[in-house]
Amino acid sequence: MLSQKARYALRALVELARADGAQLTAGELALRADAPRKFLEAILLELSRNRLVTSRRGKFGGYTLARVPAEISFAEVIRVVDGPLALAPCVSPRLHFRKCDDCPDRAACTLREALLRARDATADVLEAYSLADAATSGGESAGQLAAI
Repeated sequence: MLSQKARYALRALVELARADGAQLTAGELALRADAPRKFLEAILLELSRNRLVTSRRGKFGGYTLARVPAEISFAEVIRVVDGPLALAPCVSPRLHFRKCDDCPDRAACTLREALLRARDATADVLEAYSLADAATSGGESAGQLAAI
């Protein structure tokens, strides 16, 4: 399940994509993304550390996307904020793979094939959907993205 933190991150990033390169403050993003400002500031810090946004401090400070919106996928954002897309660690790619605690034999697991297909399908959709796609889809603000 997508965390509230990931929802706020996606909403804020879509708002930055809609800003078309203009710098937005954390306060402006919080309003546009319908997110608590302090929580969003922590999220923006994490996004900045992972090079999804750039920040500028001071009186004329704010945030912009670090790359063009078409180059930032929903999958990348979710992985930064929530971690792997897989429903179970045994179907994660090599970097996050680990054996499930309650599974004696991965090869005999009756759940693994379905979970692997779900991870692949989810990854395919989220890798193909960018901030540019979300920014140009209907609605005027991230408030419309509340369903995310």
